[in-house]
Amino acid sequence: MDKPYTSVFELCDIIRETSFALQSYLRHGHLEKVYENGLKHRLTKLGLKVERQHPLPIFDEDGTLLGDFYADLFIEDCLLVELKAVKITTKEHTAQLPGYLRSSGIEHELLINFGAPGLYIKKYALSHDL
Repeated sequence: MDKPYTSVFELCDIIRETSFALQSYLRHGHLEKVYENGLKHRLTKLGLKVERQHPLPIFDEDGTLLGDFYADLFIEDCLLVELKAVKITTKEHTAQLPGYLRSSGIEHELLINFGAPGLYIKKYALSHDL
């Protein structure tokens, strides 16, 4: 089956549109797990590979395995999605994201907050200069 996207940027657009549709239907006020399940369900219906609470190994700079990070959603083996259901996204919510990318070796991540009246989505990308 052909993928419904040609780049990670198009994949992010699909996830943004699907998140907006889900938030428009459910509104805010549900637990994070509800949005996680809803987004997985809708993206899977679109033919995307979506894994919930997927363990990703975290390595030290010398290659030593340090443990696992559990991505809320891991989509198409190339995109991490961190979900929140909070009124306001704070620095604490975003501070760990560059570290997840760097230590897991994944290059792209979305932070999506369903908890505020308006949907919040921010994309992060691994900078190899860090």
